[in-house]
Amino acid sequence: MKVDVLLGLQWGDEGKGKIVDVLTPKYDVISRFQGGPNAGHTLEFNNIKHVLHTIPSGIFRENKINVIGNGVVIDPVVFSQEIDEIEKLGIDIRSSLYISKKAHLILPTHRLLDAASENAKGATKIGSTLRGIGPTYRDKIGRDGLRVGDIFSNFKEKYDLRVAQHKLTLERLYQYDYAEQLLNYEKEWFEAIEVLKKFQIVDTEHLINKSLQEGKSVIAEGAQGTMLDVDFGSYPFVTSSNTICAGACTGLGIAPTKIGKVFGIFKAYCTRVGMGPFPTELLDEVGQKLREAGNEFGATTGRSRRCGWLDLVALKYSIMINGATDLIMMKPDVLDDFDTIRVCVAYKINGEEITEFPSELDEKVEPVYVELPGWKTSLCKITHQDEFPEEFNNYINFIEEQTEVPISIVSVGPNRCQTIEIEND
Repeated sequence: MKVDVLLGLQWGDEGKGKIVDVLTPKYDVISRFQGGPNAGHTLEFNNIKHVLHTIPSGIFRENKINVIGNGVVIDPVVFSQEIDEIEKLGIDIRSSLYISKKAHLILPTHRLLDAASENAKGATKIGSTLRGIGPTYRDKIGRDGLRVGDIFSNFKEKYDLRVAQHKLTLERLYQYDYAEQLLNYEKEWFEAIEVLKKFQIVDTEHLINKSLQEGKSVIAEGAQGTMLDVDFGSYPFVTSSNTICAGACTGLGIAPTKIGKVFGIFKAYCTRVGMGPFPTELLDEVGQKLREAGNEFGATTGRSRRCGWLDLVALKYSIMINGATDLIMMKPDVLDDFDTIRVCVAYKINGEEITEFPSELDEKVEPVYVELPGWKTSLCKITHQDEFPEEFNNYINFIEEQTEVPISIVSVGPNRCQTIEIEND
């Protein structure tokens, strides 16, 4: 058996949670391989909206194994709150969720360091969610982090040593007044550590590889999006982990030869949260119309998202980096009322037109558009591809021709049932 990977191809917020939830009936094991609680995966079914931050999106399906891999960073407080919300629904989460001993912990001081660092950058800040994720990954790479497995062995001693180092940084580098905040954070944090201890904490790399040997099907669920990858995204305005397909190997402990299908999710337009380059961003009434129609506000942070037309230069780059085998289009229904839809097919930089995504983007990048006719009808109640308007079929065909990858699923609304599987010839 192989591990199928599902990830975002844009700047995050593509709708990965919904699609994992839709696909999980086909899989035995659902796993998260990177990221932290800044990623909110929204699922909607039975007229209830659920937002998951750390826990895999298969948790609402019965008889599934859910895995938080070693590449994830965990905030025990957010985790504990998430558990409370899920258990209110009568779900037996403790028997189906496994957590890697090697996953790193977000400490209270990581959150303080995040805030202090962002504050010190002033006008050059990157738009961090201030949840301590960057500093946690920094400690991980610097070999100074605390892992979930540490909570069972001399933990307080390890914690105090690391926090003492963080305090020195806050005092000497940032002159940051942390005392009251830390006191509040720590009480709740240590209570949440006790909640975490009650779960199945194992070497999840063995669990996943054994599952494959036993013929079980596994899907790896990515967070954020390819254009936020720490190596290949729009650096430095990126997240702190590898969001691409290769991150599933290092974040779960599986060999590259074990990767099967790669499902790449993209919106029919583009959005971005926080700072950083965004070539097709619309700062006019069209961008506002997209934001309102798409309800483009963060599930975790509530921040409004920047909106723009679909960027095929960036999308084709993401497809190449990930080896995407199947495309999944989200939210084309947001474009229902547009007479004309624009798609970026190239960039113009200093008068030169390019189609390869550059290593750096700045305000000098000018998108080159083609225009396609809108379908001017609601897609929300469509249940089969035979019902698609001709103009929407043309939009799908244009994207498939440009990317050379088939679109296998189209989502026309937030609910599970608003998902159409495409039959490709």
